[in-house]
Amino acid sequence: MSWFVTVGLFDTMGISPLNRPGISLLLCDRSDVPIDRTNLIVRAGEAMLESIGDGRLGALIELIKAIPIGGGLGGGSSNGASAIRGLNQFWRLNWPLEKLATIGAKIGSDVPFFFFGPSSVCTGRGEFVQPIAAPMPKFAVLIFPSFGVSTAQVYRKFDEMKLGKVSDVEIQPPWSDWTKLSARQLLPLLVNDLEPPAFAICPELGKMRSDLESRLGRIVRMSGSGSTLFTLADDWADAADLVSRLQPTGLDARALEISPEIADDLH
Repeated sequence: MSWFVTVGLFDTMGISPLNRPGISLLLCDRSDVPIDRTNLIVRAGEAMLESIGDGRLGALIELIKAIPIGGGLGGGSSNGASAIRGLNQFWRLNWPLEKLATIGAKIGSDVPFFFFGPSSVCTGRGEFVQPIAAPMPKFAVLIFPSFGVSTAQVYRKFDEMKLGKVSDVEIQPPWSDWTKLSARQLLPLLVNDLEPPAFAICPELGKMRSDLESRLGRIVRMSGSGSTLFTLADDWADAADLVSRLQPTGLDARALEISPEIADDLH
C-alpha cells in the first residue's frame, strides 16, 4: 500500500481539435519527452477512444513540463489522468470520475489516485483508492538531483533483491492518527521500499540522502522510485529555513505546499 499526496508542482496541458482521427502529442518545450504511445498521455487518449468506440474523434494535446522527468513524482501518471479528464470535458462526455479512474487504471497503476487526490491510500496495483485527510505538515521540501533514476531498473532491482513481502492481508496503519502528526513525528513512520534498490543502482543518491539528513538534522526520504528526495515542514517558516540551509549545497530545493486546494482549471 502507498500513501499518495499532491504537492504544488504542476505541468500544463492544452487540448485542441485535430483534423484527423486519433491522438497526437505535441511537446513544445522538452525534446527529451517521447511523443509516441510510450507517453501516458497518448495511451490515455487511445484508452478513451477505445471506450468511446467512435473512430472519428481526434485531439491534439500540448504539454509544458514543470515536473522533473525520472524524479519519482508521478508526473507521467498525473499527465495521463489529466488527459483523460481533459478529453472527457473536451468531447463533452460527462463521464463520472469512477469511470475515468477505471480507464486510467488500464494505462498505469498510479493513475487512479489523480482522480481522487489530494490525499489517498492506494492498494492493489494502485487501482483501489481510499481518500484520507491530508497530513498535518503543510509543506514538503523537495530536493531535485541533477540526474534521474529509471523506474523500470529500480523495480527490476527490487525483484532481484527479493524485497517484496508476500502477505494475504495488508495491515493498514492508523491513517487517521498519522494525519494528525507533526513533521518530526510523521517522518520516522514513512518507509519507501524502493529506496534500497534505488540506492543500490545509484549509490550517489543514497549518499546524497545521508548527507542531507546530517545537514538538516531530520529524516529525508525518497519520493516514489526516485530520484527526488524530500522532507516535511509544519509551516512556511520551517520550510523556508530548510531551503535556506540547503542553498550552500547548490542543489535545487523548493518548498511546496502539501495537498494544495486548487480550483478545477479545466476549460
